[in-house]
Formats: sequence, C-alpha cells, structure tokens
Amino acid sequence: MKPAKRAAADQPSRRHARRARNHARAILAALVLPFASLRAQTVTLPTEVVTAARAPQDPANLAATVKAFDGDALERAPVVTLDGALRAVPGFTLFRRSDSLTANPTAQGVSLRGLGPSGASRSLVLFDGVPLNDPFGGWVLWTKIPRLDLAGAEVVPGGGATAWGNAALGGVVQILAPAGRAADSALAATLGDFGTRSLEFAAAHAAASDVVEVRGRIFSTDGFSLVAPERRGPIDIAAWSRHRWASARWRHFFGRTLQLTASARLYEERRGNGTPYQQNGSREKFVSLQLAGEPAADFTWNATAYAQDQSFASTFSSVNATRTAETPASDQFAVPAVALGAALTGTWTHADGGRTNFGVDAHSVHGETRENFSYNGSTYTRQRVAGGAQEIAGAFVLHEQPLAANLHATLGARLDDWSEANGHRRESDRASGIVSRDDRDPSRDGTAFSPSAGLVWQPAPDWRLRANLQRAFRRPTLNELYRPFRQGANVTEANPALDTEHVTSGEIGAEWTLREAAPGASSATAAPLSLAAPRAVLTLGATAFWNDLRDAVGNVTIARGPGTFPIVGALASGGIGRQRLNLDRIRVQGVELSARWRPTRVATFTAEYLYNDASVTRATLAPNLVGKRVAQVPRQSASVAATIETPGAFTFTSRLRWLGRQFEDDENTLRLGEAVVLDLGVNRRLGSRAEIFLNVENAGDARLETGRSADGVVNLGTPRLALGGVRFNW
Repeated sequence: MKPAKRAAADQPSRRHARRARNHARAILAALVLPFASLRAQTVTLPTEVVTAARAPQDPANLAATVKAFDGDALERAPVVTLDGALRAVPGFTLFRRSDSLTANPTAQGVSLRGLGPSGASRSLVLFDGVPLNDPFGGWVLWTKIPRLDLAGAEVVPGGGATAWGNAALGGVVQILAPAGRAADSALAATLGDFGTRSLEFAAAHAAASDVVEVRGRIFSTDGFSLVAPERRGPIDIAAWSRHRWASARWRHFFGRTLQLTASARLYEERRGNGTPYQQNGSREKFVSLQLAGEPAADFTWNATAYAQDQSFASTFSSVNATRTAETPASDQFAVPAVALGAALTGTWTHADGGRTNFGVDAHSVHGETRENFSYNGSTYTRQRVAGGAQEIAGAFVLHEQPLAANLHATLGARLDDWSEANGHRRESDRASGIVSRDDRDPSRDGTAFSPSAGLVWQPAPDWRLRANLQRAFRRPTLNELYRPFRQGANVTEANPALDTEHVTSGEIGAEWTLREAAPGASSATAAPLSLAAPRAVLTLGATAFWNDLRDAVGNVTIARGPGTFPIVGALASGGIGRQRLNLDRIRVQGVELSARWRPTRVATFTAEYLYNDASVTRATLAPNLVGKRVAQVPRQSASVAATIETPGAFTFTSRLRWLGRQFEDDENTLRLGEAVVLDLGVNRRLGSRAEIFLNVENAGDARLETGRSADGVVNLGTPRLALGGVRFNW
C-alpha cells in the first residue's frame, strides 16, 4: 500500500484513538467507586498452584510468573466469554483481538507475552490437566469450558515447558474444575443484547464412596456484523454462534489413599462468520480416566488416560469490492481427528524440605482435511484430502530444593521423542476422478531436550526476587504441515518440511509486599508470607523477560496478484500468496509491571502494564521481514481493574483495558489502531443461595479493530453488549 493511501485508510482508526484517549479520564472515574462504609468479610487466598510444576506448589517458591484467578473472579468477570475474562492479563491474547464470541475457531490459539501469535496456539491450554488444543490445528475451542462453579485458572507465561512438553513453548494456561463436593448444585441463566442467551447447570450427588457430577450448557447469540460501517455492504450479516455440551464425572474413593475419576463430554458448536456462505461447525466426543494415589505421607502419584474424537467443518468465500455478493472459495466439509493421550506422574517430598516431581507422557493424533475447492460458478471442480499422523512421548524430572531459609532453587529436564508418518496430499477432479496431485511425504522423527532452572530469594520479609530460565519446543501441527487454504483472494500454502520451533526463555522479577500489621506490631515487623501471615495490603511487581524463538512458523508473503505464481498458483488483483515457512529467529523481550492494592478486605484494585518488543531478527527465506514487528503483537498494553463489595450485598466490578497499535500482517503494512475498552459489572446477592447480575462489555462502545485487509476492509470486535442474569446455588 502506498503511503498516502495507507494514511487515508488509517484516518478512521486515528480519529477513534483520539476519541478514546479524550474519554480515558472519564472512563477511569468509573473504576473508583465509593467504599467508605464497606463491611468486612473473610477472604480465602489460594495457598497452592499446580500448573507450573504439574503438582501442587507453594507460590512463594515459584521462579516463573503465575497469574492465578479464583473461581468467583472468573464467574463474575463482566464479559461474555471465559477467554475474555483471562484478558485481565495484558500478556494473554488470542491470535487476533477478537474473543471466542465471534472469532473463527481457527483464530482462537493463545499467545502469551506476544510469543509469535498464530492460529495454532503456541501455548498449551488445559482443562483439569488434559489438553484442550485442537488435535489437528492446535487452536482452542473455549466454549467447551464451563463458566459456572469453576475452581479457578492459572496462566504461566514463559514457564511450565519442562513439565508439559510440546505446545507449551509460550507457556501454559490451565482451567481448574471444582473438586466435586457432595450435594452441590448450581444454575445460571443469562439474557442480553444481540439475542444472546444461555443456560448452564452443574449438579453433584454423593453416596457412600462415590460422587457423581453432571454438567451442561446451551448458548446462543444472533451476533453482530464484523465489518466496520464505512465498508459494510449488503452481503455482511451478523456473526452468530450456537453451542451446547453435556458432561458427566464419576469419582470413587478406595479408602483414603486411592481415588478413581471417570469423565465424559459431548460437544457441538455452529458459527456464522459474517456472510451467508461462511460458516463453521465442530463436534467432539471425549472420555478420560484418572487414578490418583497417596500410598505414603511423602509420596503421591497420578495416572491419566484420555481419548478424543473431533470433527470440524468450515466454508470460505470471496466477497466483491462493493460487498454486494460473495463467491464460494472452498468447502472444508470434514476435518476428522482422533487423539489419544496418557500420563503418569509422581511427587516425592524429601525430609530436608526438597521435592521431586517426575513423570512420563505420550500423545498421538491422526487427522486430515477433506475439502472441495476451485469453484467454477456453479460447483466445486476439485477435491483435496491431506493430513497425517503425529506421535510425541516424553519424560521429565523437576527437583525443588531449599538452599537456605530464604533461598529456593528448582532444576528440571525433559526429553521428548517425536515422529510423523503417513503425510499425504491428494487432489483430484470431482467429475472424472482423475488425480492431479498425489504427494506422499516421507516419515520424520527427532528428539527435543527441554531443561529449566529457577531461583527464588527472599532477602527480607517483604521482598521476593526470582529468576527463571527454560528451553521449550513445539512441533508444527498437522494443519500447518499439510493443509493449504484460501480465504477471499488470499492463498496460504502448507509446508510438510517445516522444522521444529525452539525457544530459550528467561525472566527476572521482583515483588514487594506491604502487609497489614498484626495487633500491637508495626508494619516493619510483619511476619513473612505464610498461612498465618497478615493480609497483604499492597503488592508491587516488576518482571523483565526475554525470548529467543528459533525456526518460528509464520505465514510469509511470497506473491501478490494478479498473476500465476509458483507454489500459490493463480491470484486475483489484490490477492496475497503466503506460505508457512520457518523464520530463523524472532526476539520477544519486554517488561511487565503490576500493582495490587487492598485497602480493606472488601475492596481490591489492580493495575498491570506490558511493554513488548517482538521483532524478526533473522529470516533467510524472507529477508525483507528482518526488523519488522511480529504481526498481531501490540508494543504496549495495560489493564486497570476494581472489585468492591458494599453493605447492601452488591459487588461492583470494573475493568479498563488499553491496547496499543499493532500490525495485521507480516510486512507491517496493515495497521490496527489502539483502543480503550471498559467493562462494567454489578452483582446483587439474594440471600445465601442466589444472586442477580448485570454486565456491560465495552461500555464505552470503543472501536476495537481486529483485522484489516489489503483492500481497506476493517473488521471490528464486540461493540457495547449488556448481559444480565441470575445464578442459584443449593
């Protein structure tokens, strides 16, 4: 795009950015609510986190950053989606700025601290220890996860790879299900703008040594148009979505030391993607079996096995310049994938205060894409079938050791073996059956070594200093290796020769905590953090991080239409041809700042800021990208939030997010403007068993640019959306 045209295209973005900045002070005022007469209540803080080391761990001994959310915070977050609630962490984003309310599933991969975002998540997402990442494409279907009665969530950017292995290159996100207490039941019903409605329930029943849990959800929204008003045309309709799921879990206790858990889930989702033809759907059948034991006071173990049968389908089209009509581009009518996994882990606690975690795990997936393409005006003329099989198995050990009363060290190592087989791509004429392409890719295999080391030092009761270093890897998904796709006038080609991604990540951090003085004591003599420690009033933190990502898989521009080109074929005028290629080196480095203030036991204020410099430093196959910023990563972002409870049984929640400018594309020609987004929520307890709530997402109706095409079409995220409902517990 020429500079003059690009400046003109950016004008709506700049006008809205200025308006957002002008209203920032007024919006910030909504975060500070009166709390002069707040009543006191008991607040229970989490004493353990489990994700970083794959076992319960004291947060004071963690060298890596961990952002923990309790279940109430997730449930009361003033947003529609669970991934929207996790955006309270500035370093947590999906591939694009859209959340799972409207984003195509293939764009719901997670990026932590901007570590090379892509549709395939570079971060591992777990639900109670089992991967949620799509077995074929690596993205995440967030609508599988409950919003009701969760135990919490943990986000570990730049950590956890030694314990979890492949796909944890950027970090780990784990959603924790409740423990399944006896006779617990809950129901939530919501209704809101754009025809948004949902009903979710959870019930548990105990009998003797057994606990049975049943859960379910139905959700529907009529949605809103994704295209900005200045380019919206008759072909642009609301992006709607529907999903439903049901799950069951049975727990049996063999005395006090052995527990068996069996789980099953059925899931179905349908989405419209903004035009009549473009839709997608997903289905899943999932089962898991877990056995946990504690044969001795100093040893625990856990064994897990799971199976997942999933299918995905999606249609794509090309829209004309006036946005009055669309032409089918491809029909991805089936993407079947079967995943099997198993793990065995153990934790041994030593007499000297040390602890060793160890384990083995294995994961295999078989999948392929089946799609029709090359539309001739009345039907698709060609068909493609492409896919393969991937297996990864690994073993790890993590040892934590106190070196002194105020010094704690962690050392770990992991070795994985991977193999890929049956890689294929077959293209044929649908009418005659004549095969025009029949690729059979050779089998490949390799190993990956993932060491880690951490150190935590408390030089004074109110100070905690830490350093963490790890190496991680990720094998490209079957989707990246074998599936090309066309979206509109743009073509992206697969690459079965992609190498393994590797990253070396490091961080150093410092935290200072001011605690409430015990009766008769000054704050200077407050006890160190422990289960009986005084309440933390103010916590300030700073973390500097650095990532050296090698062989990052990127969608690299190799041709621009009109014309016919090697690899990508024919491109129309304005069309872009890309191929998945390994970029030699990407550097991601920056600083995180955080503050948490609890002036009373019923009021909490938090603020976080992220500066993130993500850029390509070496690219042999695409030298023009050297020095360019990584697409979809803003250089700066921040959030401010407040939660306040009043004597009238009200809970007020507010969150303000600022997203800096970022680029849509690898060549940094398509800029997405900055945005300030305010979310507000209020809950009113009705006795001890019920509450009503009202949430307003994007209360200021900010323009949130989520995508920009070469022809100037801008996509937008969620506008102002009000949602109210009721929750019952009994």
